[in-house]
Amino acid sequence: MRALKIAATGMSAQQMRVETISNNLANMSTTGYNARRAEFSDLHYQQLARAGSINASDGTVLPTGVQLGLGVRPAAVSMQLGQGALSQTGGDLDVAIEGKGYFEVTLPSGQVAFTRDGGLKRTGEGLIVTSDGFPVSPEIVIPEDARSISINSGGEVFAYFDGNTAGQLLGQFTMSGFSNAKGLEALGGNLFIETEASGPALASTPGQNGLGTLRQGYLEDSSVDAVREITELIEAQRGYEMNAKVISAADQMMGATTQIR
Repeated sequence: MRALKIAATGMSAQQMRVETISNNLANMSTTGYNARRAEFSDLHYQQLARAGSINASDGTVLPTGVQLGLGVRPAAVSMQLGQGALSQTGGDLDVAIEGKGYFEVTLPSGQVAFTRDGGLKRTGEGLIVTSDGFPVSPEIVIPEDARSISINSGGEVFAYFDGNTAGQLLGQFTMSGFSNAKGLEALGGNLFIETEASGPALASTPGQNGLGTLRQGYLEDSSVDAVREITELIEAQRGYEMNAKVISAADQMMGATTQIR
């Protein structure tokens, strides 16, 4: 009986949808997090009577035919790109990206990764790194005797010293953009790596070539809309229950068939 298998695929799909929603809600406070959406497509169809075929009884053409669907399958869990709200922190190394683009970081393996998490830190040697200690590219070192630092919208980092009113340029952040940012592979830790789907990273300075600008003293909040997520959670729960009821109804129908005398 096809209904059992079809309803089972529906329950599996709604379960994946709930898992995606739960991950979004868990990351409501994650800096620079973009919500994910589970997307589905129907499975292939059994052509019991193909549309356009000749009806053998009188030679007429079937206008629609008989096509029986076999359920649903996951198609993608895509990242919903969008600018999160900016929260003021006042931190010298808190840098939010306004617009498109990612910071480039270097992993311990030497692999290049990308992030929108601008909650930067500095090591004991003054090197600017992410919260997990990965150096931001290009590497910028803050002198130990620097009184304060300033980062402008173009990514230039200036250090200020006692007895000198002029700032010293330490370096300039670069950013990377992608033709298809949804194709990036998430590593966790707010990090992504490029894939064939995302295309190669296109590095440039902030504010150039369609990339966003930087704002010092701010962090980008998660773009998760809690109200929308709860609404979709209720919908997924109802969908799961309806598919479970189909399985129960199909089981009762099979039971009735076996009891026929």
